[in-house]
Amino acid sequence: MPRQLAHLRLVAVNIDGVLLNDSFSPVMRRLVEGYGATYDARFEREMLSQPQRVAAQRAADRLGGDAGQLIKEYFALREEYIREHPVHLLDGAAELLATLREFDVRTVCYGGLERAHFDRHLGEFADYFDAPGYVCTNDFRPGIREISELFGLRHDQALFIDDVARVAGTARELGTPFIGHPGESSHGYQRQLMEEAGVRHMVGTLRAIDAPLLRTVDAEAAAGTVWD
Repeated sequence: MPRQLAHLRLVAVNIDGVLLNDSFSPVMRRLVEGYGATYDARFEREMLSQPQRVAAQRAADRLGGDAGQLIKEYFALREEYIREHPVHLLDGAAELLATLREFDVRTVCYGGLERAHFDRHLGEFADYFDAPGYVCTNDFRPGIREISELFGLRHDQALFIDDVARVAGTARELGTPFIGHPGESSHGYQRQLMEEAGVRHMVGTLRAIDAPLLRTVDAEAAAGTVWD
């Protein structure tokens, strides 16, 4: 029998940076520094978890050039990067999905790339997710409002697990439960930015998202104290 939670009805898990290794922010750094610019926390805050067209235009405003061309350059650099650092399942990801399946909540994966990315790298775990399994959020990032509404839930009934502080900021605005999984500080500034955003629950390993932590977040959501 599934374990019961008092309040949460959905757990939404980001794909790149949570279940899979981050193959985006390191590439962003390469692109920016290739233009002779400084990659800093402000730049990273403006770029991550934005629709591609928005991120590209902001990058063009800072770096110069055409937004469309920057998108092409970015994805060409990403192809080079993943040849050096192949996309792979992060340590503890399978265990996290198994833990979530023990509870009476629905689980969905989301991210900025098309579904083919999910099918290719997480297809073997498809049974761990509820329909539609994966939601592409490129047109409405970060997607908290839209994913919650897709499942017919209030914003406080869905827990989001993400590696980007912009998502945390939106979660705070909406009163949505959030667990942060920021990447290594050598790659970017997300831990710093999450701390500034007031994220209460941050983990360095997916294994830390266990039953006790989920029950803690559930109790905070039920009490309306997620961001207090």
